[in-house]
Amino acid sequence: MQRISVTASLNGIKLQFEEVAYARLESYLAEAARALAGNPDRDEILTDLEQAIAEQCHKRTGTLHPFVSLRELEPALEEIGAVQDTGEESTPERPARGSDKRLEQVSEGAMLSGVCQGLARYWDADVTLLRVIAVVLLFLTGGAMVLIYVVLMLLLPYAAAEPGGEPIRKIPARIREVVGLVRSKLSAATS
Repeated sequence: MQRISVTASLNGIKLQFEEVAYARLESYLAEAARALAGNPDRDEILTDLEQAIAEQCHKRTGTLHPFVSLRELEPALEEIGAVQDTGEESTPERPARGSDKRLEQVSEGAMLSGVCQGLARYWDADVTLLRVIAVVLLFLTGGAMVLIYVVLMLLLPYAAAEPGGEPIRKIPARIREVVGLVRSKLSAATS
């Protein structure tokens, strides 16, 4: 069995994360960045948040075991809690979170195209849980879940990029291009 890990630096503290744990950490930090989008102290708060996560992970793994798995990360994130900007108000340009429920693909933090990220945002669910459910359904449906995922990928619109949000990774960016090309071909064929 091969252990795949990702090295991440949280406010200067380097930690090794299991891939699934790293994806969860990215999702958590992206959600925190979105929640603090209008806050003038956003960068400082995110730096403090990274520091707190690193300290919680060190507390759970100890110095002899610097590898952070999802089993150690989840309790650390639960202890820190969800990040909410208490100064956020509803404006015509940006409604308060939760009032603008749109089902869309979210490329930031996505592993493939952002379908699971979008479903997680729409249902206020944990994206890791939805990804696990998708994999289980893949096996239970004999691979039909791939077809469902591709259909959702072609039908769901892409969410607008968050200002100051994390950049889209290589694979989701490439899939986004391919989906755009397929949509334009389908549009031309049906016209």
